[in-house]
Amino acid sequence: MQGNQRFISGEVSHPRQDVEHRTEIATSQKPFAALFGCSDSRLAAEIIFDVGLGDLFVVRNAGQVIAETILGSLEYSVEVLEVPLIVVLGHDGCGAIQATMEAESGTLETTGEFIDDLVSRIRPTVVSAKLAGTDSIDEITDLHVKDTVAELVNRSKLIDSAVRSGKLAVVGATYQLALGKVTPLVTVGKVN
Repeated sequence: MQGNQRFISGEVSHPRQDVEHRTEIATSQKPFAALFGCSDSRLAAEIIFDVGLGDLFVVRNAGQVIAETILGSLEYSVEVLEVPLIVVLGHDGCGAIQATMEAESGTLETTGEFIDDLVSRIRPTVVSAKLAGTDSIDEITDLHVKDTVAELVNRSKLIDSAVRSGKLAVVGATYQLALGKVTPLVTVGKVN
């Protein structure tokens, strides 16, 4: 969060991005966190948190949708790299959330079968939000982040066990594109 504050203020330090550090970490990695976020081009984790090479283990896809490859990557970060923190990061104005809202209203016009798969995985959150009277894309994104955190912990026995044993925390957060600000929404486990 300190790095995000530097990014917001424009006083970034660009730590651990020099040739010496790159050479030093070439043979192994020891990131301090894993980040699972949306693949939106405006959400580059190392930049918005003002961290360096080897600091974050980053996994991304559109709409930060849980899939087996995502679970495997995050389990690897916990079991092999021993990260103590996973951040699930959504953002305002998310195109994947918008596409799902359009699909739900019958106005989505795509031909990609895998886009439909992506949308189908976000649909339960959109449907629940609409039933609760919420139709704001950003409020639905917040709910999707919370649902994703819950799904991550529920589907991965390894991650659930690491949380229960106190070795891991999972934080769901959102990023505001114009402000550059990350806001935590939900925490599972204890953040050290």
